[in-house]
Amino acid sequence: MSDATFAPARRFRPATQESGAVRWSLIGLAVFGLAILVFAPLAAVFAEALAKGWAAAVKSLAHRDALSAIKLTLLIAAIAVPLNAAFGIAAAWFITKFDFRGKAFLITLIDLPFSVSPVVAGLCIVLMFGANSAIGGWLVAQGYPIVFALPGIVLATVFVTFPFVARELIPVMIEQGRAEEEAALTLGASGWRTFWTVTLPNIRWALLYGVLLCNARAMGEFGAVAVVSGKIRGQTATMPITIEMMYNEYLSVAAFSMAAVLALLALLTLLLKTALELRHADALSATRRH
Repeated sequence: MSDATFAPARRFRPATQESGAVRWSLIGLAVFGLAILVFAPLAAVFAEALAKGWAAAVKSLAHRDALSAIKLTLLIAAIAVPLNAAFGIAAAWFITKFDFRGKAFLITLIDLPFSVSPVVAGLCIVLMFGANSAIGGWLVAQGYPIVFALPGIVLATVFVTFPFVARELIPVMIEQGRAEEEAALTLGASGWRTFWTVTLPNIRWALLYGVLLCNARAMGEFGAVAVVSGKIRGQTATMPITIEMMYNEYLSVAAFSMAAVLALLALLTLLLKTALELRHADALSATRRH
């Protein structure tokens, strides 16, 4: 027998397994990137907000314009998020439960706000509903202005954020198929009862996940809202717009204090999303496949 027969077998590293040095280098690079791009700016925001102490930060947030901006931002989110949730459910149901021509084109239209600049979206709203347009002029004459008023801000926010819920629900509903709904209809359940007892329980966690993402974007939207709001202090200035205005006026403590509040709201949304993922990982696994 040859010596090769007794030679020890060579150990080959699997192609998908990196060495320890490579793994730790990649982890270190990722942590460094997060520290520079995420944690350092957040730390700077809170440091600037508290540069003159807690009292100054709280006093700036208690100002009438700051309170108005916070209330307006929360109001817009309270209106836009439920509207987008209803649209997302309807769009996902229509796309996943029915076969028709143009389905791919409809999905593309849903994704349109992801590719269109928010500033362009705001300009389109101004062109359609501004005082110089036919529709906008008539609405202004009737006492219901759209642009430079609350309806325009809500409309811009809805447009920018409406894909989030639909894009979270569509993969989940495709994964689940139509068998359960068809069985319920065969047993005599109505369409609404089938939705409330079969469809909604199956998509509830993906729906909540999409709503959280939609809420985070709605509160932080700047471009489209800046175009349609007119930046009227105390009336149509949301939190992001008020932050810009205060910063341009060299009110750094007030600007960074409000930025810290907005960051805390975003972090709260992120924590809720993370808790949802950890608690219902199986139910949300399908949302990662699109």
